[in-house]
Amino acid sequence: MSDVQAYPSSGEPPCVVVGAGLAGSLMAIYMAQRGHSVEVFEARPDMRVRQVDGGRSINLALSTRGLTALAGVGLEEQVREMCIPMRGRMIHPVEGEPHLQPYGRADQFINSISRQGLNELLMTTAEAHEQVRFHFEKPCVDVDLDEGVAHFEDRISRERIAREASLVIGADGAYSAVRQRLQRSGRYNYEQAYLTHGYKELSIPAGPAGEFLMEKNALHIWPRHDFMLIALPNLDATFTVTLFMAFEGEGASFDALKTRAEVDAFFRREFPDAHALMPTLTDDFFENPTGSLVTIRCSPYHHGDRVMILGDAAHAVVPFYGQGMNAAFEDCTVFNALLDREGDDFGRAVAAFTEERKADADAIGHLALYNYYEMRSAVASPYFVFRKRIERVLHRFFPAWWIPLYSMVTFSTMPYAEARARAARQDRMLTVGLIAAVVLMGLMMLALLVALSR
Repeated sequence: MSDVQAYPSSGEPPCVVVGAGLAGSLMAIYMAQRGHSVEVFEARPDMRVRQVDGGRSINLALSTRGLTALAGVGLEEQVREMCIPMRGRMIHPVEGEPHLQPYGRADQFINSISRQGLNELLMTTAEAHEQVRFHFEKPCVDVDLDEGVAHFEDRISRERIAREASLVIGADGAYSAVRQRLQRSGRYNYEQAYLTHGYKELSIPAGPAGEFLMEKNALHIWPRHDFMLIALPNLDATFTVTLFMAFEGEGASFDALKTRAEVDAFFRREFPDAHALMPTLTDDFFENPTGSLVTIRCSPYHHGDRVMILGDAAHAVVPFYGQGMNAAFEDCTVFNALLDREGDDFGRAVAAFTEERKADADAIGHLALYNYYEMRSAVASPYFVFRKRIERVLHRFFPAWWIPLYSMVTFSTMPYAEARARAARQDRMLTVGLIAAVVLMGLMMLALLVALSR
């Protein structure tokens, strides 16, 4: 094992970021802009040099929280050029024509963006700072929590590397090595829950003239109650398609689709318009892996004053609210603001991060789980559509008093926990109002019948 080393050009140990994914790369930029030396260690190869494996990347939906974080490092406008605006959900029923359910006002939309393209931009931007250094194919194998020393292993040479850090930031995803070390520290709260449903990534190609074969500016959903298909547009006019379905079961499940003929018949029956646009359906289905969906809750997000976790390492959520990346990016802005408040005192800032972020992380975890039911089933309900229309009318006429939950989560930076609580109050008010309206109409009809009977 090598000796513990500090960053050569700095008088203090570097900030060590574990994980060069979206959150880790963005956090490296924030720390570099604050004047800190940063070393980023990543278990995988450099995706800019070696093609990463496909089939496991759900397309990203970038919204206000993520854009705010990118604006903080001067990347918002550059990233917007990589996006396709999606103004609503295009619902595809089994029978009938697709119809659009707007996300909010005419000027409100979410953005479809390539995970890899965004990650590459963040890494390249981070490396443009002379005090940032990336190390690839070097997974974290241990962390000395009290001393602030992170240990890595070079996958090629098998050499062990130790880095003393002024701060270790674990941004290494849902299966974080840093968090696993925190879990062994004693009196650490940890919970993970897998959905019984998984996902399979598929694709719709561009048309013969390079055109989009479906509406470009929408997130397409085929809700089927117990399962669903979604499709997000890409800049090359293709669509990334994802099937969400139970792993096992007598009904629709991945386990039940064992042959190409069964897959083809299933899509032809359940998603006929999508099936007609998917020439590589069965190849994609059997070549791409079936991914799992996990929610992770833990606390605290730090140990002492030299180790912390953020992003999926701290609060992995299922993807159905499109907030996984946005929440991770918001972690970066929250922590950066805490460093401002605490005068760059890492100890006070990491403790405050746990205190301020835990409730919000739990809230978006709950909301994402509920939104799976909403996307695969509720969006096809006339009552759901009716309530959403009423909410849009109330928001239009009373924008400060009534804000739909989706707008609070997606088009603002209101804390997730506050948005969830406010939405619950609004939901109760709307339910009471609708019941009162029905009762009033019933009484009016009864009075009319009595009058007519005289």
